[in-house]
Amino acid sequence: QVQLVESGGGLVQAGGSLNLSCAASGRTFSTYAMGWFRQPPGKERQFVASTLWSATDKMYYAYLSDSLRDRVTISRDDAKNTMSLRMNGLKPEDTAVYYCAARTGGGPLRQPDSYDYWGQGTQVTVSS
Repeated sequence: QVQLVESGGGLVQAGGSLNLSCAASGRTFSTYAMGWFRQPPGKERQFVASTLWSATDKMYYAYLSDSLRDRVTISRDDAKNTMSLRMNGLKPEDTAVYYCAARTGGGPLRQPDSYDYWGQGTQVTVSS
């Protein structure tokens, strides 16, 4: 069974940074897309960032939310089956549950429905 477990959430002051980690188990994801989404209170799940392996270029490409690209960095370590997200310049509107996701198929990277596996989420609260 595939499992994704997020860690690193908590209470952060505005202007600070967060570092989230996602540990994957059950199978290797070296060639699968993995991503981060978030769900603010009362809102739909939003795309934050994802990584996708290019078999042609033999490298990972990062895809970032247009509204967050100046503040987020996504990385992954396939040897450890982990993925990380760093976000700087936190704002109260970044308060959300942050989810790690992985997929085995295709579809739009920015759409939650394209992902097959999800973690339980980690709460990030940004205080003003």
